[in-house]
Amino acid sequence: MKKVYFDSAATTKIREDVITKMTDVMSEYYGNPSSSHSFGRSSKTLVETARKTIAKRLNVSASEIVFTSGGTEADNLVLLSAVKDLGVKRIISSKIEHHAVLHTIDFLVDNYNISVDYVSLEDNGTVNYSHLQQLLESSEEKSLVSLMHVNNEIGSLLDLKRVATLCKATNTLFHSDTVQSIGHYELDLQDIPVDFIASSAHKFHGPKGVGFAFIRKHSGLHAMIHGGEQERGLRAGTEAVHNIVGLETAFKLAYQNLELERKAVSDLKIYFATELKHAFPKITFNGDSSNIEHTAYTMLNVCFPFEANKTQLLLFQLDLKGIACSRGSACQSGSQKGSHVLAEILSDEDFKKPSIRFSFSHYNTKEDVDYVIEVLKAFAVQ
Repeated sequence: MKKVYFDSAATTKIREDVITKMTDVMSEYYGNPSSSHSFGRSSKTLVETARKTIAKRLNVSASEIVFTSGGTEADNLVLLSAVKDLGVKRIISSKIEHHAVLHTIDFLVDNYNISVDYVSLEDNGTVNYSHLQQLLESSEEKSLVSLMHVNNEIGSLLDLKRVATLCKATNTLFHSDTVQSIGHYELDLQDIPVDFIASSAHKFHGPKGVGFAFIRKHSGLHAMIHGGEQERGLRAGTEAVHNIVGLETAFKLAYQNLELERKAVSDLKIYFATELKHAFPKITFNGDSSNIEHTAYTMLNVCFPFEANKTQLLLFQLDLKGIACSRGSACQSGSQKGSHVLAEILSDEDFKKPSIRFSFSHYNTKEDVDYVIEVLKAFAVQ
């Protein structure tokens, strides 16, 4: 049976070069980076080289990169410390953020008596910038904006520089979950005055269990995990050297191949959207996700003109045919509530219809698309 992996927004296939590099590190560099002997110093060199590689690409200082276990930890670190240590009393966010942000905000509301305002959204899921400006100017309380760069379900894009500029003008801190954009988009953080970002290696063909936070120097953030003095005191625990080097290798390869791979994936997305329209003229694309100019080139969120009760049956049939895709965030797997993102932007009628997120990488082909289209056509006539 043919296997098609169209769930790269959930996690990506690890590049072979990354696996090779990580294996070499596990074999040869097993010293604790905090140890003062030569074994430890060799491991420490790898960690610091990786930090410098990332910092150089983002145009920041190496001291502003903090390695974490992934995007969720990075989001938690920033939000929790901003409230506990920086005196933030209000958070401005949106209702279509990843749950790593939304659930952390809920925790802060319940335990730290902060207020939260949710910016309104356009019909396609993009932020209403006028409303955001109104919110920023409506209070003198110390505030933090947390808005993701690329939405992980519908691919809507945030104008990072525009939001960062608005935040600077109102003396507001700005955090962005860039988990779906690092490795897929160029970011110059000197040009974009964001205060904090979060990233995860497994979204750009690196290993799971490692990521990083960018924390603007002199921010005043404190550690969430306590113990040793690793990561300049911001993240205790022995560094996973092999994972950090895996992250670095995947990061370098993502940007070395960015132009070529972006074109290949963009062309594939356009081809898939076109073929879907031909096969199902009444199909719609949630959040304008078929628009290659205004949404991420890596994903397509499709609302099928099928009966509402066919959602689970459709996913089951695709899985049965070897096709991997999803209803939305993998972190909600098993939830019967459906996508909180689609609930915000779709009408009640459309929300009940089967919606599927297909997300791509350079490993996919047009033959993969053709196979999926044929499976969907067969399902439609059942």
